[in-house]
Amino acid sequence: MAGGAGMSFIIYTYLPFYLALLLIVIVIPLALALAFYKVNNKPFIDFLESAFLFYTKQNLYIWKREEKKPTVKAGAGSASGRQVYVPRLSDSKLKELSWSLDINENLNPLTGEDGRKTK
Repeated sequence: MAGGAGMSFIIYTYLPFYLALLLIVIVIPLALALAFYKVNNKPFIDFLESAFLFYTKQNLYIWKREEKKPTVKAGAGSASGRQVYVPRLSDSKLKELSWSLDINENLNPLTGEDGRKTK
């Protein structure tokens, strides 16, 4: 606040009144914003620094690729013969087996442990 007031006084002292008034109208709100205003609970100076860096440095934009949807053939129509793509999560065979069993259980929740349908 003191810096904004001091800058306004210096501008008022050394510049003609109309030009000084124009600059003071810019300096005072900036000083108030630096002292009190927060953007996303961060000080306004951090916002100004980020804006300055955004406009001055080179930016690299990376877009997210769209995943290709698997195509289903018209001839493979039975529900019991349906295969599900299970992503490879790790190098551990035990984890892969657990993952595939969880997937199959979610696909067929009405089957019991022996494979027969429950009512």
